[in-house]
Amino acid sequence: MEKKILIYLIFLLLFILIILSYNKIDSFVIKTFDDTNSGIVTRVIDGDTIVDQNGQSYRLLGINTPEKGEKGYIEAKNFLESLILNKTVSLKSQGEEYDLYNRRLAYVYLNNENINLKMINEGYASAYFPTEMKKEEFYSAWEKCLEEGKNLCEKSQDICKNCILLKEININTQIITLENQCNFKCNLSFWTIKDEGRKKYVFGKFYLENKKSVNISAKDFKQDYVWTKTGDSVFVKDAVNKLVIYYKY
Repeated sequence: MEKKILIYLIFLLLFILIILSYNKIDSFVIKTFDDTNSGIVTRVIDGDTIVDQNGQSYRLLGINTPEKGEKGYIEAKNFLESLILNKTVSLKSQGEEYDLYNRRLAYVYLNNENINLKMINEGYASAYFPTEMKKEEFYSAWEKCLEEGKNLCEKSQDICKNCILLKEININTQIITLENQCNFKCNLSFWTIKDEGRKKYVFGKFYLENKKSVNISAKDFKQDYVWTKTGDSVFVKDAVNKLVIYYKY
């Protein structure tokens, strides 16, 4: 009997200690597992990469901006600089913490505004493999950008803008087929085909005859594969980098 009373007293004492220490424990858990931190943006590499005061690089989640040398690169970089350079931002990671280049993957917030999303809203970035939590919001922003025709979403004024059709994209053979539906040949010289990431094909001097089609394979991209089975986007742009076709699957 005395042994049972002793056990009850021990459990009671432990319970009281837990109650009294709850706030401290809760604070410790939040501090330990919270994936949000802050930093001062000391450098903007491009429209989707920044560096903080500790020299840590961050890749903005859910977006993709033009690479160096591509049209739109400077505009995206300058816009991001105007928003956050030399400012303290919140950096929230989700899922995989680092990419292959040792950049931390993060959503960037300034005054509670999602900067990643703002880059899409203003037409400086496209939605790029957003995590499930942000997926709908990011692609909705991209669709709105397409409707408004801002920056990267600006529609082509080429004479063949309504002629070229994405006839087929075959994930198994990695072949994409474009067709000219018009009754005249189209000059596709220096037009581009791009996926959501960095894979891009640039036409050389090329005319697509009327009512004819052209097949572009992964080998033409100089890649083993381009189009992912889990979902991707197709961007076809004219010689001055204006959007002719956008298709998401």
